[in-house]
Amino acid sequence: MEEGRSSIRRRMLKEGKLLLSDTQIFDCRIRDLSDGGARVELASFFELPKQLRLWVVSTNQVMPAELAWQRGQMIGLRFTGPAQPAPRAA
Repeated sequence: MEEGRSSIRRRMLKEGKLLLSDTQIFDCRIRDLSDGGARVELASFFELPKQLRLWVVSTNQVMPAELAWQRGQMIGLRFTGPAQPAPRAA
């Protein structure tokens, strides 16, 4: 595959939320999405923990992920498990 990726990356512009904990939720934009991860844009720069979850609002699914890289407001995530339905209170 191109760039050494194991799955196809789909470009998009979707609303997302980064769930750092049950109470820390940050809005983001999902720029690319594949079965293995995502490229996400933050509204402003802040350091993220290694483990977090990405909520794709349009599908109402949450993927556990780890931070693969961060360059300013742009981050790369690697999914670490299957998608699950978003919690009702999220």
